Amino acid sequence: MESTRYRFTEFELDGATFELLRSGERVHLERLPMELLFLLASRQGELVSREEIAAKLWGSEVFIDTNTAINVAVRKIRQVLDDNVESPRYILTVPAKGYRFIGPISANAATPGNGALAELDSVSGKTSNDPHPQPAAGVDDKEHGRTRSRWLILTVGIFILVFAVVAIVQRKHQAPAGKLMFVVLPFENLTGDPAQEYIADGMTEEMITQMGSLDPERIGVIARTSAMRFKGKQQSIQEIAHELGVGYLLEGSVRHAGDRVRVTAQLIQASDQTHLWAADYDSNLSDLLKLESDIAGAIASQVQVKLDRAALRRTAHPVVPEAQAAYLRGLEDWNLRTSSSMADAVSEFERAVAADPNYALPYAALARCYAIGPIFGVGDPLETMPRARELSARALQLDPEVAEAHSILAMVAAHYDYDWPTAEHEFQTALRLNPSDPYAHLFYSNSFLSPHGRHQEAIDEMQKAIALDPFSIPLQAFLVRTYTWARRYDDARSQFERTNEVAPNFAVLHERAAHLFAGSGDFKQAVEEDAHARMLNGEQAEQVIAGRDLQLKAVAERGGQGYWQMQLKLSQEQPKPPEGYVTPFGLAVIYARLGNKELALTSLEQAFERRDVQLTEMDVEPAFDGLRADPRFQMLLRRIHLA
Repeated sequence: MESTRYRFTEFELDGATFELLRSGERVHLERLPMELLFLLASRQGELVSREEIAAKLWGSEVFIDTNTAINVAVRKIRQVLDDNVESPRYILTVPAKGYRFIGPISANAATPGNGALAELDSVSGKTSNDPHPQPAAGVDDKEHGRTRSRWLILTVGIFILVFAVVAIVQRKHQAPAGKLMFVVLPFENLTGDPAQEYIADGMTEEMITQMGSLDPERIGVIARTSAMRFKGKQQSIQEIAHELGVGYLLEGSVRHAGDRVRVTAQLIQASDQTHLWAADYDSNLSDLLKLESDIAGAIASQVQVKLDRAALRRTAHPVVPEAQAAYLRGLEDWNLRTSSSMADAVSEFERAVAADPNYALPYAALARCYAIGPIFGVGDPLETMPRARELSARALQLDPEVAEAHSILAMVAAHYDYDWPTAEHEFQTALRLNPSDPYAHLFYSNSFLSPHGRHQEAIDEMQKAIALDPFSIPLQAFLVRTYTWARRYDDARSQFERTNEVAPNFAVLHERAAHLFAGSGDFKQAVEEDAHARMLNGEQAEQVIAGRDLQLKAVAERGGQGYWQMQLKLSQEQPKPPEGYVTPFGLAVIYARLGNKELALTSLEQAFERRDVQLTEMDVEPAFDGLRADPRFQMLLRRIHLA
């Protein structure tokens, strides 16, 4: 099987090893950006449209926000190539069209193959098919397309940010009763310069926050994740309103010259598509937040909402453009939900803080990364949780009404201090400040209500979160866990199946499904789901295949004991799947399933010593049913104040 090697300046793109080299040294680049770089290099000098990129890399059967995924992939390519969007050496952006590889390049055929790819297809249950191959000189495009698409099928899940979950929303999740539901559609960048996209995105982000704080009792605002799905899409007002279940849509555009910016916004009533209000606003670029506050107030008056002006989130501090751009890039990385993207998000938020030490939002976002990071294998809770508390406190010092900072303080109080009254107070404060924040509802559900066994309330909070962010697959996937803790296994399985229909490549979803199936005794399906999660998380195909086969053999020979013994073995290997049985708490689950009560209790005590985030689940974890009467188990519950 032939592959291709591209050389440009000090870089070499090697198809045989699927590597990018710089002066002979391997450069780390995730697989999807690597796929895109191969595609662009194979079409050197030609325009490759966004539509063509989406079709070639994803095909027609995977539902994702390709605009966002492509933007993230291109940004990661530029970072490793030290390329500049304003003065590009390699990747030229053609506004509203696509990209062109403009660097000088040479291609030489090579012949190594990869025998693991056929096995990968057998595990994933998918095959690749490129109906429109694009020939290029010196490139075996048929081989290239098939090889790369096989890898894509397995790894694209880490870039799935926003999915078409319309069917789920329509069947299961209705808008909060009695509220006027809004969506802030992505503001359009009319500058003609892609480098200025951050201004339009920043306006969208801040307007969502401002709208969410206008009148919490009467106004609900769709979250950014779902709103950004419509960026660049040509859907009618009626279609968007129907998909999101909203009554009002705010759309707008941004153009600027020098330090002056003009924002045009209009409010549309979905029922009859009436334009209720429209206005132009002019301001200095440094006063964007004040401008956004003015627009939010004008909208509220147009829909005749009684507005307490003191409740508006005020920010006297002007926006530093570099800080806002880094903050928005960090949000893109955060939404990918992988170990590497979490690290990238931390870097971007730190850049934002360095560019503007008085900008509150990056501090809160950075605190969220530190609080959640250990779940994804990033950091030790003994170090990250105090850091999350410190960053949240700094955000609130700068702006006492940043709801997200209160949510993270609540998470630290729950998972690190086991101070449940403080946790409840901070969660309630976050929900009061911004009841349109879906993650405030999510964190309140999984970090307070579920641990206390208040399962129906926890499910209700998850439903509220999903109604506010209906295209968020992370929210849909977490509801599987919420149902599992409530012992509503049929609902958990149904939720998994519905979410899997529209997001088949979301790694964490499959790991949660593996836990669900293993707990209900369907070990063969649990093995398949665990293997799927590992591959989507980027593990080597040969390692995953070997582990899967060994697990299936163990299950065939020894049933559940064989499954859990293999999980114990896999927990000691690298790399590890998201939410795998790899922490002391996860090991306690394995030992409990194996009937080793002593080691299970010892592992739980170790989990307490290192403040495992999952320890607060111990009273609702089904694996521990056989431990609950043990005095050591009850003592540990008292130590975390859940007895």
